[in-house]
Amino acid sequence: MPYRKESPDVHEFYHIYNRGNNKEQIFFERENYLFFLRQFLKFFPLAIAEIHAFCLMPNHYHFLVRFIKEIDISTRMKYFGISYAKAINNQYERTGHLFEGRFKIKHVDSDEYLLHLSRYIHLNPFFAKLVCKAEEWEFSSYRIYLSETDSRSFS
Repeated sequence: MPYRKESPDVHEFYHIYNRGNNKEQIFFERENYLFFLRQFLKFFPLAIAEIHAFCLMPNHYHFLVRFIKEIDISTRMKYFGISYAKAINNQYERTGHLFEGRFKIKHVDSDEYLLHLSRYIHLNPFFAKLVCKAEEWEFSSYRIYLSETDSRSFS
């Protein structure tokens, strides 16, 4: 696939998402989820992006992000994805692609879509029947909204 250079508009909201190759798992145990979040924050620190919502599912992920600075998101996402895939491949003695392809990014162009997307992201584990209540899913920002937890510390 040809390289796509994307520079999202500053102060706009974007939905960033991807899933496992062949819809397979990308997270295998709790530490994988935590490592993924720490890596995301490494490549997208607070000085660059505000994470307004996220949800990590066993075979895919969603982020609702607002960018603070102009960046080349393709390069950052490329190295973020490589860092995670290499770690998983090494840990589980596997080879090949972890993700289905390049990440997807959609501009959030209205307040209605922003509200819908936040609800969709947070209810993902509930609709997938992984939990009975959205707040039961550990790897979602929904719990952070309900608590005093610092959303930037994942340990």
